[in-house]
Amino acid sequence: MPTRSDESEGMSKQGFGERLLSRERGCLIIGEVAQAHDGSLGTAHAYLEAIARAGADAVKFQTHIAAAESTSQEPWRVKFSRQDETRYDYWKRMEFSEEQWRGLAAHARELGLWFLSSPFSLEAVALLERLDVPGWKVGAGEITNLPMLEALGRSGRPVILSSGMSTWVELDEAVRIVGSSGEVVAILQCTSTYPCPPERYGLNVLAELRERYGRPVGLSDHSGQIYAGLAAATLGAQVIEVHVTFSRECFGPDTGSSLTTAELRQLVEGVRTIERALAAPVDKEEVARDLRGMRETFGKSVVASRDLEMGRRLTFEDLAFRKPGTGIPVARYRELLGRRLCRAIGHNQQFKEDDFE
Repeated sequence: MPTRSDESEGMSKQGFGERLLSRERGCLIIGEVAQAHDGSLGTAHAYLEAIARAGADAVKFQTHIAAAESTSQEPWRVKFSRQDETRYDYWKRMEFSEEQWRGLAAHARELGLWFLSSPFSLEAVALLERLDVPGWKVGAGEITNLPMLEALGRSGRPVILSSGMSTWVELDEAVRIVGSSGEVVAILQCTSTYPCPPERYGLNVLAELRERYGRPVGLSDHSGQIYAGLAAATLGAQVIEVHVTFSRECFGPDTGSSLTTAELRQLVEGVRTIERALAAPVDKEEVARDLRGMRETFGKSVVASRDLEMGRRLTFEDLAFRKPGTGIPVARYRELLGRRLCRAIGHNQQFKEDDFE
């Protein structure tokens, strides 16, 4: 099963939509850089290389245009930065120019990665449209940003929605709006807690989302561990998104809820292994036949517990159970009780069908 996007698709909008819908190609695994680059273009490109090496299918950034999305009154979620006086200042420092974004998108495509970036304003939507992104990822905090959702719905691109802090009513409206053009919409279970504890993963919601919307579903994971993603893959998730960091000692608001690039590789390998297992249902009878040699090696046969004379009528005390399993199976020992030997049998010798009168 392929783990990378096929460059022959041209990383197109249509190809991305087909990728979201295709169970045969496996779960779409997204490595989210978010703000881990800390405003460094070189670091952002380095993340592309690392995420591609880990085997992910897509990379995701966040496109922040401070003046279009925020004010100096925006509070900090976590006051982690000593160099930015306000959160607005932080967003400003995280901005890349359009040409820099264009270079990141081109680099991602060269690496065989789908390039995604979450917009946080209509201006960011317009910028990303000019880059011809294959689809949209809507962050959990933007689900009620109806003007932006309406713009995404008009764009003719597939949309992935994170539901991290949404009510069902809000999510219903978001799905309706972005799906109005008939494009593919995928919905991710997400809990906007950083890091997210196991009790809040909400793995049960995957089935609820699938039943409610009849669309591809997945998990946007903030646990900082690989376990939630592996569980989601087992439950049939078609998208798994995780934050990525080079090290949990790195600077930034999301390091504690991110996977290292080495852990991302583990997640990818684990998900692909799970997919192979789920795609190959096992017939127990067939396995038993295939493993006949192993059954004989590890199984036990009925043998004589001591030297037994000809004519003896067997009791349980006359029997012992020893490897290998090439004689009369232990499971048939009751059939031998009370039977009379037609020849002498030595200690530890296997009984045969013609040893009896």
